[in-house]
Amino acid sequence: MSAKIYVGNLPFNIGQKELGELFAQFGEISEAVVISDKYSGRSKGFGFVTFADDAAAQKAIADMDGKEIEGRPLKVNEAKPVESR
Repeated sequence: MSAKIYVGNLPFNIGQKELGELFAQFGEISEAVVISDKYSGRSKGFGFVTFADDAAAQKAIADMDGKEIEGRPLKVNEAKPVESR
């Protein structure tokens, strides 16, 4: 079963490749996405990483939540489904 995590407070220069590399140490990643502004293309400072298994995702959350990357403490938790507006 795959597990998706939310990664917030990312430095704006981190792209999909760097995000994947940052979390690859925890297990197999099926997808790493940095959310960008649809008009400017600039990173919004958050993204999502999907792991092949739940254990890897839980370890990533435990180890990376609060860890500083380029002076910014990451906010890492389980991704929640989008709520309808």
